[in-house]
Amino acid sequence: MGKAFKYGDNIDTDVIIPARHLTTSDPEELAKHCMEDIDSKFPDKVRKGDIIVAGKNFGCGSSREHAPIAIKGSGITCVIAPTFARIFYRNSFNTGLPILESSEAAEKIDDGDEVIVDFEKGKIMNLTKDETYKAEPFPKFMTELIKQGGLANYVRKQHKK
Repeated sequence: MGKAFKYGDNIDTDVIIPARHLTTSDPEELAKHCMEDIDSKFPDKVRKGDIIVAGKNFGCGSSREHAPIAIKGSGITCVIAPTFARIFYRNSFNTGLPILESSEAAEKIDDGDEVIVDFEKGKIMNLTKDETYKAEPFPKFMTELIKQGGLANYVRKQHKK
């Protein structure tokens, strides 16, 4: 369960993690600057388990993997939006950040709402409003990839078998 941080359409990777902070790929360092250009208090307010809810085309812009790394490092456990930029979509799974596409949830969840996400069933429950929204559940492979913390860890585990 986490609190929702709500943002609009076309949140690009330079807003998620400004280019001036790309001198590291350390998740903890990146987290200190996550979303700061759109919400200067975000790094101080976010708690482990919180989620980001945004409008269309979340993660547009450059192909930097730093963006999902910064989000995940901040404690965010999921990003929900109607659509994601394709490269951000792939980078999110590669780095182990769960994302869900749900127009209904993105529209109806408000900033500060308490939300629970069930990835395997594709259920998003808004406890504040007592509403449930649907998203496409993760396939088994993607669920395992997320559980392993991303593609690199998933591949390492496969080679140990």
